[in-house]
Amino acid sequence: MSSIVPAPIARQPWQMLFPLFVLIAFGALVLFSAAGGSWDPYASSHVIRFSVFLVMAFVLSRFSRELVLFFAFPIYGVVLAMLLAVEAIGFVGGGSQRWLNLGFMQLQPSELMKPAVVLVLARYYSALPVGMVPTLGALLVPGLLILTPVALVLLQPDLGTSLAIVFGGSMVMFAAGLPLRWFIGAAAAGGVLAPVAFFFGLQPYQQKRVFTFLDPESDPLGDGYHITQSKIAIGSGGFSGKGFNEGSQSHLNYLPEPHTDFIFATMAEEWGFLGGIVVLGAFAMILRWGLSVARASSDRFGKLIALGMTATIFFYVAINLMMVMGLAPVVGIPLPFMSHGGSSMLTNMICIGSLMLVHRWNRKAPRTGLLR
Repeated sequence: MSSIVPAPIARQPWQMLFPLFVLIAFGALVLFSAAGGSWDPYASSHVIRFSVFLVMAFVLSRFSRELVLFFAFPIYGVVLAMLLAVEAIGFVGGGSQRWLNLGFMQLQPSELMKPAVVLVLARYYSALPVGMVPTLGALLVPGLLILTPVALVLLQPDLGTSLAIVFGGSMVMFAAGLPLRWFIGAAAAGGVLAPVAFFFGLQPYQQKRVFTFLDPESDPLGDGYHITQSKIAIGSGGFSGKGFNEGSQSHLNYLPEPHTDFIFATMAEEWGFLGGIVVLGAFAMILRWGLSVARASSDRFGKLIALGMTATIFFYVAINLMMVMGLAPVVGIPLPFMSHGGSSMLTNMICIGSLMLVHRWNRKAPRTGLLR
């Protein structure tokens, strides 16, 4: 095989790239249909963005361990400064101030903070002596690194992205070896404080989303419209769907945001249960590969990066699918590699590039069974 396929191509992680290409291609077809049978404005830009970000991911995968260690804190600082800039000069859209206008695109810095938090925490814990992991020093500084951007994102307001940052950071802390009782205690404290946070910490529209999630049928033409139409679209697809470009819910504008947050519902209506299996199977292969990269790493820094980036992609997928099926409140989380959107595509491709980076480190340094 190596004599037929050039070595640089043969050593690429095709067990991840193949399902990734499937998701991108499938997403382009669904976006084509969501635009009424046109490549513009969604499908063409979707493919172009992926092509650009795939090159970026390959470039990222060539960085050395020393270079990534050196730039971890500066990268976090730059993204944090961008979040501060959003508060000062950010672009307002849909009632929220979340974007910076770069001219060629509207960048959402909070999206970049998801991999940035994973990277900076992996850097912190890789330098922390193992004996200090169960001490407060292993909790206070990382807690500050997580809660500072979370507070800025909540001001935008963007609850979904805040939860994603917390989730990714928490997974790195758990993988670093922090005592399980700390996480159990944090979960218990969160449960106790949840009612207070709900009534005094959430915006009125966010409270409505929670009430709608609990009982969407109480107002099917109002606050429950999104979830109701999404369930109708998914259910009407049946086993094999209505057929490509034949979805009535999206084409007749019943389904809101058919090209972004609710793209899975758009897909399920036209491709049915079979299409859903393809999408879930592709994501399962990518996530399984990410975990295998983490397991294969003999380097503490690489292992934490791989686990954190895989957890970030998993959060996107899990929350979006739960959201469109009515199993979670609508929080504006797009489906990776399928939804239309530059910032979310950039974030997820950074995660992919980081996993490819650790994968390359693993090849250069065979596993010894010891963390370095």
